[in-house]
Amino acid sequence: MFKYEVDDSTYLSLLEIKDAEKLYDLIDRNRDHIGKWLKFPSMTLTADDSRTFIERTRLRYAKDEGYWLGIWCGDQLVGSIGYLYLDHENKKTEIGYWLGKEYEGKGFITKAAKILINYAFEELGLNKIEIGAASDNIKSRAIPEKLGFKLEGELRDYEYINGRYIDRTIYGLKANEWRIP
Repeated sequence: MFKYEVDDSTYLSLLEIKDAEKLYDLIDRNRDHIGKWLKFPSMTLTADDSRTFIERTRLRYAKDEGYWLGIWCGDQLVGSIGYLYLDHENKKTEIGYWLGKEYEGKGFITKAAKILINYAFEELGLNKIEIGAASDNIKSRAIPEKLGFKLEGELRDYEYINGRYIDRTIYGLKANEWRIP
């Protein structure tokens, strides 16, 4: 099993089928909060939906196509982070993330993102990482800004979520620009 210690109480691990209930419960408790910016809460209606997601992400991991990791504090699942894809030909990826509202402001995403950035550049030999966030999601946009990503642009009306169009701001970081903040 993939597991990476972040600090004394926090670690990242590939989600397992046994995590489906915890994943569903976290999404369900934060449905409105997460659903304001992302589509998946509206498609996650049961623990079986979470189980199916975990099966798909484990298959993508096995095929080296990207994957999602659980962010754990002790035995509590607090969010998720991952590579949305792995483009080995062009040596790039995109990192996505989300966190339960009750866990915001504790540095979970920033610490986890640093690990994925280091891994992408040092172990996978990638040249570029992108992070996209809803343009109005100030908290999500703060992550790439804090980590030294460059603003690359905005895609207008990128997604239609909960009856409204969401613009998406894109950030990029090249391997030769990465300095651990």
